[in-house]
Amino acid sequence: MQVQLKQIVVPVGQQLIMTDVNWQMYEQLLEELGEKRGSRINYSGGVLEIMVPLPEHEDDKVIIADLVKVLLEELEIEFRNLGSTTFKSQAMKQGIEADDCFYIENEIAVRGKKRIDLSVDPPPDLALEIDITSRTRFDNYKVLGVKELWRFNGTQLEINVLQSGEYVQVNESPNFPNFPLSELIPQYLERSKIEGRNKTMRAFRTWVKTKI
Repeated sequence: MQVQLKQIVVPVGQQLIMTDVNWQMYEQLLEELGEKRGSRINYSGGVLEIMVPLPEHEDDKVIIADLVKVLLEELEIEFRNLGSTTFKSQAMKQGIEADDCFYIENEIAVRGKKRIDLSVDPPPDLALEIDITSRTRFDNYKVLGVKELWRFNGTQLEINVLQSGEYVQVNESPNFPNFPLSELIPQYLERSKIEGRNKTMRAFRTWVKTKI
């Protein structure tokens, strides 16, 4: 029996795990759902995950990504922010849609490209996952070679760096050495919920300038 797309209902804040899903089924699902959807779809070696984020999930994602942009701007580092773009490789049987992602070190390699092909292009340098309702699995990111993965669980920011094929939790981001981001970002995120987004970004930008 084949499951029809219209039969799949995932409540907001929940996730659906499907097993024994082949690559063709994964591709078909992406095509039928299209790019303008509220769900995130990840695929790893036959296991498909569909997740529909909560509003608080999206709020945290946007603020953290904006803080990263402020850092990059003040450090005068060129970057490309590709949000929840689908990155997939049939050869590796992997597909990911991060909550947000950045090209930093490899920005020049994908600058201006309308399509990213992982058979020739590098994966994002930094990916962000908001783990409020579920725990991000490392498999997709490891196989695709994403060098740095941040996970925020609502209170704590965890920075993971890919070393010898495995993720290792570290105190500082290699992209932003000497910045205590695991402490600062949750603080400024909470500040934004009290003072508002713009005031918080101005305060963070001012702080970054004092450290450069």
